[in-house]
Amino acid sequence: MARRPVIGLTTYAEQARFGRNDTVAAVLPLSYVRAVHASGGRAVLITPDAPDVDALDGLDAVIFTGGSDVDPTLYGEQPHPTSYVKPERDAAEVLLMRAAIEADLPLLGICRGMQLLTVVSGGRLHQHLPEVLGHDNHRPVSGPTYGEHPVRLSPGSVCHRILGESAEVNSFHHQGVQDAGRLRPTGWCPEDALIETVEDPDRTFVVGVQWHPEETGDLRLFAALVAAAAARREAAAAARREAAVGGGPEAMVRVDGPAGR
Repeated sequence: MARRPVIGLTTYAEQARFGRNDTVAAVLPLSYVRAVHASGGRAVLITPDAPDVDALDGLDAVIFTGGSDVDPTLYGEQPHPTSYVKPERDAAEVLLMRAAIEADLPLLGICRGMQLLTVVSGGRLHQHLPEVLGHDNHRPVSGPTYGEHPVRLSPGSVCHRILGESAEVNSFHHQGVQDAGRLRPTGWCPEDALIETVEDPDRTFVVGVQWHPEETGDLRLFAALVAAAAARREAAAAARREAAVGGGPEAMVRVDGPAGR
């Protein structure tokens, strides 16, 4: 049986209670893990402590998950009074994200993950959407936990290929993409033109989405990431075989980049 592609998921360091233990723990909603497993991948968790690019070794793809706001100082602004930031997590994930992009490791950024991808790519965020858009629809202050709205997707984009010309999505965020930097915006909320998806046109699969697909029954984005991870792993294995035939055992050494096997 073929081995499942290994998908790394970033986690949060939070105070958590387990039985009688009340301690700082690396945590992540299990919905992320279940979405990866249901899509044919094998999930492994990446903790925010002791950051180093070697956390990517052995991974076939990586997901940067949701959570706290991206620190506005990373794009040259002072934090808004509503900002909730985790500088240690930002530092760890910026390091990993830059290395993953450099290695062309398939990458999916979800909510905060899309925002971090934007900042790493030279973009900027709206710090508090209600002040910009005049409404709270993207993170309701009452009623259902998530907002809901359609997303229109650009023809020819990766997200359009995966999801079609539009999708109904959930929404829980108060920051949003203002300037996508070197990324390509490929999806928008038609109600207010807020950017909802971004892609790196210079990489095989680097996609950010503003919503939370792990909390829905629509796992097409996860399936596409797993497929990209499997293709990368097979291409790396083929390159190693070809190098071994052409150059002897010494040619087997890491021909597929820092995150390959």
